[in-house]
Amino acid sequence: MTLVVVTVMPKRGVLDPQGQAVQGALSHMGFGDVADVRVGKRIELEIGGPDPAGQAAKMCDDLLANALIEDYSVEVPG
Repeated sequence: MTLVVVTVMPKRGVLDPQGQAVQGALSHMGFGDVADVRVGKRIELEIGGPDPAGQAAKMCDDLLANALIEDYSVEVPG
């Protein structure tokens, strides 16, 4: 089995209400120097077979990421 890490983030230019809420909260807490916040998700998968990264990319295309509003990256930590 191979550990595969998928990171899914909102595309640049797409409204990120969670990121805006976190940025506002940080500002109210005194962290006014934060210029932008984007909130995404990290998914860790244990995948068997000859091409775990390729399988993870297919999973992203089919289910884990919404191609209209999200980008994803697939990493196999070494």
